[in-house]
Amino acid sequence: MPLPAPSQTLEQMLRRSLWAPTLAPETLDEVLAQSFERSVPAGGYAMRRGEPTELWIGVIEGLVKMSVSRPDGRISTFTGVTAGGWAGEGSLLKPGAWRYDGVAVRDTRLACVPRHVFEALVATSLPFNRYLLTQLNARLSLFISLVEFDRLLGPDARVARCLASLFDPELYPQASHFVALSQEEIGLLAAVSRQRAHAALHALENAGLLRIEFGGVTVLDLPGLRGYSGALPQREPPQERPRRAAVPPPVRLGGPSALEAWVGAWPARPRPA
Repeated sequence: MPLPAPSQTLEQMLRRSLWAPTLAPETLDEVLAQSFERSVPAGGYAMRRGEPTELWIGVIEGLVKMSVSRPDGRISTFTGVTAGGWAGEGSLLKPGAWRYDGVAVRDTRLACVPRHVFEALVATSLPFNRYLLTQLNARLSLFISLVEFDRLLGPDARVARCLASLFDPELYPQASHFVALSQEEIGLLAAVSRQRAHAALHALENAGLLRIEFGGVTVLDLPGLRGYSGALPQREPPQERPRRAAVPPPVRLGGPSALEAWVGAWPARPRPA
């Protein structure tokens, strides 16, 4: 499917980025001159695990899903990067290869800053380094939250927290109350099926937290989404351990028992006068 008319150009996206005001005007102009745009179709790779990290990547339009996959087909999704967001700064701070895949969920336009330009900014700009610290801290907080969601929350709450995470002003500065994601895309980001995402969105709508609309959802209560925990999962009652059957007393077949016979063999103690 071809992309609609561009909502912003490469230059506009770069100048609107949170790190742009940290640079001197001539430095920003140099970054603009050496950066370029790349288009990735839906299902294509913005970055691929094992390939060298040579670009700092921002999303002009579209959506990139960060995930890792196993040879047996299992996929674990970390997060998504929407328009205005950047990814890969942690990998660029050290030489090596990408440790995860960045897959375009829909047709996507990328802003690409070459490694040598990124490294020059790190080496010469203290304000840019402060921006990177804020960015890395926000991403670390996001990943800690994702581990919590995955281990402690049910699917409805995971969908709620996934949507809320897209409103972090440090990671997604261009976010609006309308989230232009399909139910399938929300399911991919929350690591649930499309059918389960559909059910979760209706549960959140009934709770008054969002409104389902054509082409996405409108968030009505962002704090409510961030704190939503959903109904506690039903647990099976603990099963009682089977009781051991009582041991019946020995059956006497007649006559005194051996103990009684042994005791009875002792002479009776004389009573005192």
